[in-house]
Amino acid sequence: MAKSRVLVVGGTGYVGKRIVRASLAEGHPTYVLRRSEIGLDIDKLQMLLSFKQKGAYLVDGSFSDHRSLVNAVKQVDVVICTMSGVHFRSHNLLTQLKLVEAIKEAGNIKRFLPSEFGMDPSQMEHALEPGRVTFDEKMTVRKAIEDANIPYTYISANCFGGYYVGNLCQMGTLLPPKDKVYIYGDGNVKAIYMDEDDVATYTIKSIDDPRTLNKTLYLRPPENILTQRQLVEKWEKLTGKTLEKISISALDFLSKIKGADFAEQVGLGHFYHIFYEGCLTNFEIGENGEEASELYPELHYTRIEEYLKRYL
Repeated sequence: MAKSRVLVVGGTGYVGKRIVRASLAEGHPTYVLRRSEIGLDIDKLQMLLSFKQKGAYLVDGSFSDHRSLVNAVKQVDVVICTMSGVHFRSHNLLTQLKLVEAIKEAGNIKRFLPSEFGMDPSQMEHALEPGRVTFDEKMTVRKAIEDANIPYTYISANCFGGYYVGNLCQMGTLLPPKDKVYIYGDGNVKAIYMDEDDVATYTIKSIDDPRTLNKTLYLRPPENILTQRQLVEKWEKLTGKTLEKISISALDFLSKIKGADFAEQVGLGHFYHIFYEGCLTNFEIGENGEEASELYPELHYTRIEEYLKRYL
């Protein structure tokens, strides 16, 4: 069977560039939206040109030009959107509604994967303000997709290693702590940590798979489901150094949110749900979901020890 043609929207971003590489590696004809809004961002342009050298097609389009989006979508079978949803970078999840309209009009798309790649927003109805805006907006996009009867797959990729593993889940830094580590509560709540390239590979595997049609694909590789204390212990074993552990109670953690700026409040709220409530692991995958490592056991996913070794 011929490989689906894939359009990546947001192909120069943290997740998007990996999706482009994974799509090319799996042999899909890969298209990347080149937006006129790129302006003078030379790094993004050079990344796009590097994709072209590797065999990707660059397609011009703009979110301010509906017809250009429709024309771009008509060239492919699958659309993957990876626009940023984090407030400390850029936050433009609802811009996807314009893409949904273009896909609806084009009428040819076999699968749309919107920008999710984190917690499952359908599990986050109870989320704290203001961080819940991320989940509310993702659910708004989901509703538009489903109301338009667009075939979809949602990707729940949990914690990206670059933001959670190397820093042992410390906020405000991406580097490992040298002497002391802050532990959330008792540190025994389980979270799920993913290598970003693995996220991209699993995502591309799903696009032609009938088992993931109109479902959520949860990335829960069993060896990467760990408590924060287990993560710290792995780092201590690798370095041969014991860190001082400082526990932060839920009450003390929540008190930090009130005095923080908006973007930090969003991040703190998300950390609270992950490390105090266990929102990534406190539910079973239902009939509307599949687990990636079970569907694709042939893929060797990166274990946490392998990821941590990059920081030695």
